[in-house]
Amino acid sequence: MSTPRQPGSGSGGTGGTGRPRPTAKGAAPRQAPRAQSAGGRAQPAGGKAQPAKPAKAQQPRPQPARSQPAKAQPAKPQPAKPQPARSKQPPAPAAAKAQPARSPQAKAAAPRTPQQRRTDGRPPVRGQAPGSARPRPKSRPPQRPQAKALKLADPRRRLRVVTVALSLVFSVFAGRLVQLQLLDSDALAADANTNRYLDVPITAERGSITSADGVALATTVDAYDITADPAMFTPEAAGIPDAPEQAAALLAPILGLPKERIAADLHTPKTRYKRLAARQTPDVKNQIGDLKSTLEKQAGSRSCTAQKRLLNKPVDEGGRTRLDNECVNPLAGVFNRETQKRVYPSDGLAANLVGFVNAEGEGAGGLEQQYQNVLAGQEGHTSYAQAGGRLVPTAGGSRDPAVPGTDLRLTINRDIQWAAQRAITDQVANAGAEKGYVIVQDVKNGQVLAMATSPGFNPNDLSTAKSAQLGNAALQDVYEPGSTAKLMTMAAVLDTGKASWDTHVTVPYPLVRGDTAFKDDEKHDTWYLTLAGVLAKSSNIGTIEAAQTLGATQPEANQVLYGYLRKFGIGQQTGLGFPGETAGLLDKPEDWKASKQYTIPFGQGLSVNALQATSVYSTIANGGVRVAPSVVQGTTAPDGRYTPAAPGAESRVVSEQTAKTLTEMLESVVTDEQGTGGKAAIPGYRVAGKTGTANRVDPKTGGYRGYTASFIGFAPADQPRVTVSCVIQDPVNGHFGGQLCGPVFKQVMEFTLKTLQVPPSGSEAPNLPVDWKP
Repeated sequence: MSTPRQPGSGSGGTGGTGRPRPTAKGAAPRQAPRAQSAGGRAQPAGGKAQPAKPAKAQQPRPQPARSQPAKAQPAKPQPAKPQPARSKQPPAPAAAKAQPARSPQAKAAAPRTPQQRRTDGRPPVRGQAPGSARPRPKSRPPQRPQAKALKLADPRRRLRVVTVALSLVFSVFAGRLVQLQLLDSDALAADANTNRYLDVPITAERGSITSADGVALATTVDAYDITADPAMFTPEAAGIPDAPEQAAALLAPILGLPKERIAADLHTPKTRYKRLAARQTPDVKNQIGDLKSTLEKQAGSRSCTAQKRLLNKPVDEGGRTRLDNECVNPLAGVFNRETQKRVYPSDGLAANLVGFVNAEGEGAGGLEQQYQNVLAGQEGHTSYAQAGGRLVPTAGGSRDPAVPGTDLRLTINRDIQWAAQRAITDQVANAGAEKGYVIVQDVKNGQVLAMATSPGFNPNDLSTAKSAQLGNAALQDVYEPGSTAKLMTMAAVLDTGKASWDTHVTVPYPLVRGDTAFKDDEKHDTWYLTLAGVLAKSSNIGTIEAAQTLGATQPEANQVLYGYLRKFGIGQQTGLGFPGETAGLLDKPEDWKASKQYTIPFGQGLSVNALQATSVYSTIANGGVRVAPSVVQGTTAPDGRYTPAAPGAESRVVSEQTAKTLTEMLESVVTDEQGTGGKAAIPGYRVAGKTGTANRVDPKTGGYRGYTASFIGFAPADQPRVTVSCVIQDPVNGHFGGQLCGPVFKQVMEFTLKTLQVPPSGSEAPNLPVDWKP
């Protein structure tokens, strides 16, 4: 197969090439070497002839399509090596056409140096000069067809289209951001805060109430308020129309509340916070939490999730107006909040004095109510974001911490309180009485060491208590003291100098004054008693006669007696400030009409509370100086600083000598055979006291019905330390004060003296004569 000759070559040019290879734009065409004549060498176009090396026959390979033609660089002409002449050698094939570059980056690359093909169509062997002659092979394989170059789209146009599209999209985003963050930011923020932020109060830790030795009588432990977000129970938010009812049915058995009440609380969507139950135990909190988790897992199934996606969408798009019940967690809007719960470690010990708190955690009785502002502290608030009932920690919020309450330290001695409470409880039960109370008071500083009431109650469980048991009868009951009030009449007579302990008094039976005949507890012949004997035998008639000596006329005597009663604290509150404390009843002397001016001297026609009556005897025991009673020893602030309470106000009522004489007269009540208080005697200690047996005013009818039995005394009489009073209301099994309250006084006083380690008396009682012979 012959190849075309190169133009310009000689007829016998065996070393010529075929068609000239295209050159790059602007480059000089490469000169193909000329064929040498038969007798000489082939001469290169621009130099000396070089001998040509034989090249192997090579099949030309088709070149792959290039995206763009590479720019051809001018190549230096290579001198052709001389090749031996061959007869009938066809001219060498033309140089291959320039191939396009593989990629646009190839523009910067240098083009290949053009190579001339051999006469057989294969490229020349590396190192062999073009035009070198080699023997032609006998046969040559057919040439492969050249691959056509693919023409691609212009990338610059495509880039412009993409740039314009992205610019439009980002413009829309930017406009929306401007609208949200600049134009509508305030309104959106307000809506977000309204829907997401909850303002929850932080309950301050309530202060403790302790006994004198610092042991808690009332304290606070951790508890949980069960709360709800009513906005999450609307049909739109819950996905069902009766979410409040379903939640109420689940919570009612756990909280012990009517489901109607719970449902009503949840039907208040205008508020985001509602307390369903206060101060629940951890067990209640855990029950609700477990139930809520179970329902949440059930409502989070794949089928339920698919239902929620279709909720509130158009019906023609497959939307739903409500969810199936199994796909709803009715408790999703129920939460718990840590708070405190009031507990009373000693159960009912001093409960009538300490009091209790209501369902809101506020003091509702006793000292809990009186010192509510001191104990409660200052409530705080916290605001936080929530989504689906869960706290959003990155959404910010605010917190105003609570200030804990102040602790109260009482004057109550726990051991003495326990002894007093046991003694009065037993005696009230034995006497079949309605109620009774015992008070123990320090005569030197007026501090109350015990105040026990029976029946009492357990503030940890108010459901078992009657309303009448929740108060403090020792301070809230008014009663006519009876014979225990005769001490004040004798004090007025002695202190004014109208009589002495050994003044002779003739006591008839009965004594007629006005239109009333007055009698003693027992019928008797005429008694001839000393003033000490009148007190020892508790004669009403003898007391009326002694009171008449206070003035030249009965109105004058009434005025003098009234003045002493007031100085002893009758007709006015004790100064404790206890809720519901009564001031008693004491009319002005001008209102002592008819028989009242004769009954008041022996304790009928006026009313007191038990602490007032106790304070009268403590005043005599303290040498005639009255110290205002107190039950609070001091307070401890949240920072731990202890502040003692101010001492009780002091006032002199009678002279020290009068107080000493009255003490000896009271000892005769206990030690003399004719005295009424023999059951109150304590071996080793001198005891001074007085019995009382009075007609009881029925609070329902206003008339007299039943009795009030009492005994009040102090010990040791030679160096008084404590006063103990006992009052029993409406007893059935007996009614005399010495019979019912004498043993209670002895039991409590004996225990108190041992507890306080008071030494026995060092002398014998004077045993003042109680009668005289005419």
